[in-house]
Amino acid sequence: MLTAPISFFKWSSLAPSPRPPRMRRALRFQSPVTMRTQSRTNMKAKSQQSGTKSQQSGTKLRKPRILLAASGSVVAIQLFKFCHRLCEWAEVRAVATKRAMHFIDRALIPSEVALYTDDEQWKEWNKLGDKVCHIELRQWADAMVIVPLSANTLGKIAMGLCDNLLTCLVRGWDYNKKPLFVAPSMSRLMWSNPFTACHIDSITKLGIKVIMPDSDSFMVADPWNIMNELSRTLNTQVRLIDG
Repeated sequence: MLTAPISFFKWSSLAPSPRPPRMRRALRFQSPVTMRTQSRTNMKAKSQQSGTKSQQSGTKLRKPRILLAASGSVVAIQLFKFCHRLCEWAEVRAVATKRAMHFIDRALIPSEVALYTDDEQWKEWNKLGDKVCHIELRQWADAMVIVPLSANTLGKIAMGLCDNLLTCLVRGWDYNKKPLFVAPSMSRLMWSNPFTACHIDSITKLGIKVIMPDSDSFMVADPWNIMNELSRTLNTQVRLIDG
């Protein structure tokens, strides 16, 4: 039950104490837009503070390296927006499945973000010892986030299948050293299917962090929830110790 506004209380001149009691500040309710703006400001401020402390301690700093992947869901049309937001504080490379490319406009992807598809998987490989794309990307990245994660790709990961660039990355991921996030996106009936619960349980046991979809639409989670989860885990900076 809310208390009465502070202006309703009067300080009586008959009170024995020479000082008035400490008054409580009125609660201020902020709009989601204001909170998101402050969150972005705080993220940048923490990054600058980390940079200052690192310079004082003699360490080098670089931005975290994030591998952003998309599978075949209509939410993949928003991949360029996730790229732009992540590029504000991280180095980004993107991966998209063949089905995801149906929704993605390459022209909208930031110029500094390289987009890899299944065509690049064995593009540079001709003989033993040559580079393999999914291995190179895994070694480069500090973290990976799959947004959106379709029902089909969720099932593949849960079953250990690796028939494209994205699922090869997941199958060969080092879960003990690098975080992997997924943001499922599917229809209400797909989400409520018993298979989905089994698959979510299976990938969670692997060490994959699941960012749950919106409870009303069962589409992908709010983008800011995804960004905040990543920034909290990576602390916006990765330290490289002089060696």
